[in-house]
Amino acid sequence: MPIYRLTNELIFPDAEEAENGIVAIGGDLSTDRLILAYKSGIFPWFSADEPIIWWCPDPRFVLIPNELKVSKSMKQLFQRKTFEVSMNQNFEHIIHQCSISVRDGQDDTWIVGEMEEAYINLHKNGIAHSVEVWQNGEIVGGLYGLIIGKVFFGESMFFTVSNASKYGFIWLVNHLIDIGIELIDCQVETEHLASLGAKSIPRNDFLELLRELV
Repeated sequence: MPIYRLTNELIFPDAEEAENGIVAIGGDLSTDRLILAYKSGIFPWFSADEPIIWWCPDPRFVLIPNELKVSKSMKQLFQRKTFEVSMNQNFEHIIHQCSISVRDGQDDTWIVGEMEEAYINLHKNGIAHSVEVWQNGEIVGGLYGLIIGKVFFGESMFFTVSNASKYGFIWLVNHLIDIGIELIDCQVETEHLASLGAKSIPRNDFLELLRELV
């Protein structure tokens, strides 16, 4: 399949046929386009020196909320109430900390300035949400993502204290279960999320789930 260059028209090519995970390039990060992208199983991921690149990888890494695995050591942290957790208290801080977080194998950030601005707009529209993890009155970890229909689309997380982001994620999954979310999109595999029960599924299966849940 060729890689499409998007125009001002609000449309994406069929993600099921994307080669090497890339669906299209170009377009913009408007709220309407981002919502359409996520509903279609597509997300933006690019560096500062690149055009906007839209992805739908195969396989797709997901977590079924009820399949969450919590280790004994993490259960002990919850029993001790090691951290406090809030939601949507400081979205701008969380996404900025995610953007400057140093990650293995990455020389720069993919959360460039226009990405921050776009997701802050999604937050203001009630679509993007943040989780803040606190210790001694300071934010020491967190994550953000989108809720559309019965799906949470995870984007990024950070921590400055060990286990803070994992603690926040576990808290979030339990909250998502309570509000009826049936699927968490983790995009691509990480060891961190695999330890919590996330798994890879074929892209076509993921897209079929989206059609049912969003």
